[in-house]
Amino acid sequence: MIYLIKPLIVNITIIFSLLFNSNMFFPFSKRKPLNFKQQTVFALFSAFAALLCMLYPIETLEETHFDLRMIPIMLVTLYGGAYPGLLSAVIVSVVRYFIGGEFLYVGIAVSILAFIVAVTFRPVFLKSANKGLYGLFILIFYYSGYIFILYNTVSFLEMSFYLVYFLAFAATFLSLIYVVEHLILANQQFDETLYLEKLSTIGQMAAAFAHEIRNPITTVRGFIQYLNTDTKDERLQQFAPLILDELDRTNKIITNYLTVAKPTSFSLKFVDLNLVLSDSVELLRPFGSYRNVSLELELEGTHFIYTDEQHLKQAIMNIIKNGIESIDEEKGGFVKIEKKPGDTKGSVIITFIDNGIGMSEEQLEKIGLPYYTTKSKGTGLGSMITNRLVHEMKGKILYDSKVKHGTKVTVILPTASHYRN
Repeated sequence: MIYLIKPLIVNITIIFSLLFNSNMFFPFSKRKPLNFKQQTVFALFSAFAALLCMLYPIETLEETHFDLRMIPIMLVTLYGGAYPGLLSAVIVSVVRYFIGGEFLYVGIAVSILAFIVAVTFRPVFLKSANKGLYGLFILIFYYSGYIFILYNTVSFLEMSFYLVYFLAFAATFLSLIYVVEHLILANQQFDETLYLEKLSTIGQMAAAFAHEIRNPITTVRGFIQYLNTDTKDERLQQFAPLILDELDRTNKIITNYLTVAKPTSFSLKFVDLNLVLSDSVELLRPFGSYRNVSLELELEGTHFIYTDEQHLKQAIMNIIKNGIESIDEEKGGFVKIEKKPGDTKGSVIITFIDNGIGMSEEQLEKIGLPYYTTKSKGTGLGSMITNRLVHEMKGKILYDSKVKHGTKVTVILPTASHYRN
């Protein structure tokens, strides 16, 4: 039995070591889609792990080469996509071809099968709430094909081998899914911590100068209004409204800075989310019509949020307004708001989908940061305030976008039942 366990332990150690190392180079994340370079790097990490496993096979089974090389192929396919999975499987198959042996094509077949099964079930796997359970389903499906191949090609294996090998295979595969999911969560929490630190920095800056410049602006505005009253100066009459508008815009920016620096206190109560969403949509519908944008609202079920109603409405309206403003007025478009129960108990998901100009990967990484905006006239404070409000409501906000394909904003909030429990 020891001849089975020792190489399996070596294989498991190799896979886990390279998993953590790959996370150090490119932290796992659900929020940032992998670019071509990252997919290639993950494919090479996967192939390297598989090849190292092949160096330490279970050696006492004649010409067979049993190891855990299929696990890296399945894992990189499930989380990385078809391209890194296929590249990893091809590299492993080519090396296995040069190793040769009586069971050459069996070794290649089980590696290719791992990729085929993973890429087939990947779309549903990524959407599933319980990835461990769905991973077990994928494993059972793979085992069916794997054992069928072995049964028809390798006849001398004992039952003890099947038990030890396949149990180790399953334990390793499911443990890796568990680790990857927790690494994704840890990376997300780390990003949120950095974001909140940046919010704290901008808050301290805002508190230092916002009050000092608001009073002079108010004084200037008062004098402009006074001078414009009963004046016969045509140029003053012409430019006074523009000056007042710019002063009001400046004052609004300062107010946003103060909101970031010193948030108003929450007035917590149980809020009907359906009612807040409906009110927000109706308030912005005229603005949408003016910009040739239709607003669509779909509500599934009834949910109550224990929060400040005005802050919740402000966050929702900021997201909808950003969606409207991202759409070309001449072409027109839509902003679709959907609300449904969350994947986990005690949560609700609100998605905001528009068909606007979208954002690049670089823009997605910066969205919500101080001073960053994709608008020609803007400060980026709207998105920053929205993100802060969602975080204060113990929620999460996720952005997904592609240039010229629109943007999807997902807000996940705890429901009132979550607080009662």
